[in-house]
Order: sequence, then C-alpha cells, then structure tokens
Amino acid sequence: GEDVKPFTPEKAKEIVMSLQQPAVFCNMVGDWPALHWNAKYLSTVLDGKTIQFRLGLKTVDLVPQFETRCSYTKATLEEFLAWSFGQPCLSGPFSCYEYSKYWAYADYKYIARMFEDKPEVFQDIRWSDFGFPGRSGKESTLWIGSEGANTPCHLDSYGCNLVLQIQGRKKWHLFPPGDTSFLYPTRIPYEESSVFSKVNISNPDLKRFPKFRNTTAHVVTLNPGQVLLVPRHWWHYVESIDPISVSINSWIELDADHEARVEEAITRMLVCAIKSAENPSDEDCWLNPTEVEATSHEINLQYLNKAVSAYLKCQKASVSEQASSSSTDAEQRTSASCKRKKREASCEREGCRLLTNEFGSSPFKAENLQEIPFGPHLIPVLPQSQETGSMGAAAVESDGRDLLRENEGGHIGELHRARKQLVMSNDCETPAHQMDSDSSPNASQTALSTNDLLDCLVNPRVISLVAQLLLERSKV
Repeated sequence: GEDVKPFTPEKAKEIVMSLQQPAVFCNMVGDWPALHWNAKYLSTVLDGKTIQFRLGLKTVDLVPQFETRCSYTKATLEEFLAWSFGQPCLSGPFSCYEYSKYWAYADYKYIARMFEDKPEVFQDIRWSDFGFPGRSGKESTLWIGSEGANTPCHLDSYGCNLVLQIQGRKKWHLFPPGDTSFLYPTRIPYEESSVFSKVNISNPDLKRFPKFRNTTAHVVTLNPGQVLLVPRHWWHYVESIDPISVSINSWIELDADHEARVEEAITRMLVCAIKSAENPSDEDCWLNPTEVEATSHEINLQYLNKAVSAYLKCQKASVSEQASSSSTDAEQRTSASCKRKKREASCEREGCRLLTNEFGSSPFKAENLQEIPFGPHLIPVLPQSQETGSMGAAAVESDGRDLLRENEGGHIGELHRARKQLVMSNDCETPAHQMDSDSSPNASQTALSTNDLLDCLVNPRVISLVAQLLLERSKV
C-alpha cells in the first residue's frame, strides 16, 4: 500500500523551521531510494572514481584531532572497503595506515560534484517530504567513514541541519547555543561559517577548560532511516561507531543567516588582516585546508558590503511585507521577498561557502508553531542526566519507542533562542615549541600570542555586538 508518512511536508517544515532543540524524525524516509546508498552500492555507482579521505589516529588525546593534524589520501570506495574490512594493504593509498590505529573519513562531499556525470541519482534524496520542494541530492552532502571517524565539536554559523543516517550508526553530542562560553570557541585556524571548540569532547581536559563542566550535553545515537534535526547554532561533535557509516545532510537557510553573514564577513576581515601580518616563518597553520588561500583586504571588504546590503534589503522587504499584510487579507500576503538564489554546483568549491549568495526568509515564525507533536515519530534529544556521566548516550531505536518511554513525562529541555563545515587545526592556545613533553604549558610562559588576541576579538559575542553597531551605522 501507499507509504503514509507521520507528518505532511507542511507540518514537517513547520517543525524544522521553528523547533529550537534537536529532535529525531522517524518513519519519514522509508520510500527514499537513497536508503540503498550503502558504501558497497556507492562504490558500484562511482565505478572507480577516487575521492579524498581524511585519516586520524584512533588514540584518544586531550586535544581534538583537528583537520590540519590529520593525514590525507585519495582512494576509491572499493579500496576503502577492503581496508576497513581488515584486508592487508601492502600497496595502494591505505598501505601506510594500519586499520587498528587509524580511522578514515570521506567527509563534506558535495553530491552534485561527486555525481556530476550521473545527475539522475539526485532524485534519490527527497527533502520535499520535509517541506522543501525541489531540494534533492544536488543540495546535499555525503559522509562515508570507518569506525572512530569524527568531526570535532563546532557550530555552524548558517542555517539549521537535516541529517539522514543510511548505513551504520553515529553518536551525536549536542550542546545548546547557551553553552558557547563553556566550550571555549575559537576561529583559528580560520574557516568561514564554522566556530570550533578547543575542547576534546571525547576526552575533555578539565584543568585547562574547567568551564566545560557547566555544559549540558544532549546525546543521541542516530540509526539508519532516521533524520536528525540540528537547530541553528547548536554545537555538535559526531563520531561513527560502526565499521562503516554513511549519511547525507542538507543545510536549510534561515532568516537569521543575513545577519550571520555580516558577522562572518567581519570575522574574515579581522582574521585575515591580523594573521597575514604575522611572520610566515612562524608556520602557524591558521587556515583550514578547505580555505584555499587568505583573501585580500579588498575582497573581504567587498564581502562585508555585500553581506550588509543583503541584510538591509531583506529588512526593507520584511517591513514592506508587514505593512502590506496589515491592510489586506492573509490570503493576499506576498511571500518572502528575499528568496535565496540556488547555488550552481560549478560555483561551489568543495568545502567552501561563499558570501555572495542571497538567502531568503523562512515563512514560519515561532509564534505560529502549534504544540510540537513529540511521540514515536518525532523524538526530542534530551539533556543527558548527570548520573550517566558526560559521555553516556541514549540511543534512539528505529521506531523511537525505547527513548520515548525512557523520557516519558520527563524534562524535554529548555528551548534556546540563540552551516560546515569542517574542523580547525591544532589548539593554538600554546605554541608547540613552548609545550612540555606532557603537552602542558610551561610554567614560565606568560606571553600572549596573536591567537590569544584573536580569540577575544572574534569571540561570537564580540562579533555580534560589532555587527549590530555596523548595521545601525549603515541604516543612517
């Protein structure tokens, strides 16, 4: 019979655009062809095409394995599968990496680029079921990893995130926007749209980062067939816990992205100006590998002006729309004026986001949201109880009943008011040559570094205030 979904596209979109805590959708994608996209199937479809893998050590350290601390190799999925199944690799791209010691991750792979010669596969992904007609694999990203593959803790500056798990499981540790100061945010090395935490979530150094004790972790294990909603500005650390994991995500634009782009442009100007002035011989890897080069001051200023113009244009359109709606019937209201222009795949470098795009208004507002229909088809990711410890996890079963029963009648977490994309490099709080063998700062070290200053200058709270002041100036 016909596959009846628990939520209509309109209701699903209402939830996605309004819910301010993470939640798992169940039983929404049972008829998606993308559910067959396991690694073996993708290997056949890609037919020997090589993709880049990021490799990290499975050993647990006190600092995150940021992207600049990882190794890289290009390989086919067939070679990746042979390696992940423990087959000896005496030659080839994985021959230098023993499976028992390393994990491998093909992360942030734009489907539009990977399958540019097979555009028919885009339709295997149907975000229209969540109220986003026309959004398919072309606007989605693919992730393929081995056990232990992870993305260090970060928040995405833009939009919210929908994540479909296809093969294997991933454990998500999520923290609300209100925990930002407890997670020691940093922008060095710099990557647009990503704010990273200096804390290794899987093994936090509480002596160095004592405020991390104040965080409220929301932990969930995402199973195949489930879709996780990551609301705007929620921090997340993600780790693959099965031998092979495959997932697909799509970032959804929000009204707040206009102001976020102004903040990102300000951050870019400050970081590029100050870090470019440093002595190149310092060998400080301040750019994330996906940020190919430091843009000039002139280009950064253009980004800033475009971001401010887009923000003011949308604000003006919003005011005009409100004035029009006050004198006409609701059925005659115009739709949001600032529609986002779809990015062409040819204009989007893998792993990069550009500030030149215009983003549109979302039609749903929080005050229009009726009671959230939590139940077996929509399961809130609840705050982790202190009794289970900071790294415990509550798994969501395929139908969600166990988690729902466990939390029935319990606290569903305070709603917080307040995209990626990759990871940052070594913790820059202490230069490597000033560290003792136990990786602790030398007792005699007192000098502040450029990165210390930047951590303060581009702190999210500071940048938000600067953006507000700059926008007020632009309105005059």
